[in-house]
Amino acid sequence: MPRVAGVDIPDKKKIYFALQYIHGIGALFAKRILEEAGVDPNLRSNEVDEQKLAQINAIIDANYIVEGALRRQVQQNIQRLKDTRSYRGDRHRKGLPTRGQRTRCNARTRKGKKKTVAGKKGVKAK
Repeated sequence: MPRVAGVDIPDKKKIYFALQYIHGIGALFAKRILEEAGVDPNLRSNEVDEQKLAQINAIIDANYIVEGALRRQVQQNIQRLKDTRSYRGDRHRKGLPTRGQRTRCNARTRKGKKKTVAGKKGVKAK
């Protein structure tokens, strides 16, 4: 199994798709990396020779933030929003959607399982 940027990539897949298993590299970046390294995107990742893999590694290390460093950077950005008490930071703190989506219905992914409020139904005013 070839290793690129410290990550094992699948060896049966085409190198174009295998590179996308690295956190922080999507379709566009994978295409750019392969063009810069001069690798055919249709080659399987186990067919790429060691020299080309080393070249791909060098390109990724020089130009892209991937894996642990990227995850750390995202967490620091979220923490900065929380520390500055911005609106988005408060939404992160409360576990609600941060990009303006409605929460009256939907938003279950962010809000979690339903919490039943006791006594809401059946309360009659006399």
